[in-house]
Amino acid sequence: MPIDSDYLERTLAELVRINSINPAFSGGTTDERHVAAYVRQAMEALGMETHVHEPAPGRVSVVGRLRGTGGGRSLMLYAHHDTVGIEGMPDPWSAEVREGRMYGRGAYDMKCGLAASLTAAKAVAESVAPLAGDLLVVSVADEEEASLGMMDVLRHHAADGAVVTEPTELTMVVAHKGFCWMEVETEGRAAHGSRWQEGIDANLRMGRVLARLEALGARLVSSPPHPVVGPPSLHAAELHGGTGWSTYAARCILRIERRTVPGETEEGVIAQVQEILDALAAEDATFRATVRPVLFRPPWEARADSAITGIVGRAAEAVLGHAPTRAGAPYWMDTALLGAAGIDTVVIGPAGEGAHAAVEWVDLESVRQTAEILVRTAREFCG
Repeated sequence: MPIDSDYLERTLAELVRINSINPAFSGGTTDERHVAAYVRQAMEALGMETHVHEPAPGRVSVVGRLRGTGGGRSLMLYAHHDTVGIEGMPDPWSAEVREGRMYGRGAYDMKCGLAASLTAAKAVAESVAPLAGDLLVVSVADEEEASLGMMDVLRHHAADGAVVTEPTELTMVVAHKGFCWMEVETEGRAAHGSRWQEGIDANLRMGRVLARLEALGARLVSSPPHPVVGPPSLHAAELHGGTGWSTYAARCILRIERRTVPGETEEGVIAQVQEILDALAAEDATFRATVRPVLFRPPWEARADSAITGIVGRAAEAVLGHAPTRAGAPYWMDTALLGAAGIDTVVIGPAGEGAHAAVEWVDLESVRQTAEILVRTAREFCG
């Protein structure tokens, strides 16, 4: 199943030239419908059955399926086609190639993985020896914000195994961190600045919370680390309180991000903060504060008996000439959603730089190698 390098580079360039900024990064002026239309057309040109999913207007994901002959395991190749914004980028859609690198928004994060997946599907589709199991290519919206696309796709599609093609520098990612966003609100009592007898300063009350959170954060990062993703952590992301110079703040809101490691739960993370608030209330009967979860995305770890991890490892070793490094990622991916759906999953993808940065590029040879790894994986996994 040879890799068509010209097709790969042309497809990646055409994907990069499509503005697919997630609307969260454009004030709602963009969406993913145009890139999804391109992907669907590309899939159909390869003879794939296509399914379009649009859980919200303009938030379009596409799933392509190459039917196997029967009796084999199904494999899902995952990519997302939304990108972050283009602030500071003089020519974000250029897809210019220099010294083996393609530049442009999304070239690295992560239209490279999508191009590799489509190229792998092309090799499979053109092979004289079809797979026994089905091969799916999933191209989703909204990974850069709330994963609306992948959550919707998983309501309609399943597979026995999956390879997430996020850029990993051709290392094999077997775990990643999750995160919990939460808000803490302290209560005060509004009063004129001259009426100290009446006012209760919610901002100063929050200072007590911040001091305890700083101590908790220090304990977290010094705790025994997870073998591949390291220790958990937290930071105070935003602080909002008060209405004017001469007014005691009636309320103060703190937004916290807590990075989690495999084995941690939303309930456990919230309980740590609630314990701080309970301790402060026990020390001062006038202290009032609450904690509210806003968004939780779970950490993920590959199964101990993962078949797809072993197969991808062998495929990568054959392509690269050495066994791939096994690593963890400190950030969150849609991989956790696949794992939660019961799909045996691993992550491997191209090399480059500039995710969310003003200069973004991907190494084209690494994209070709990724495509070859995917083809070899599909051959062994699907039969």
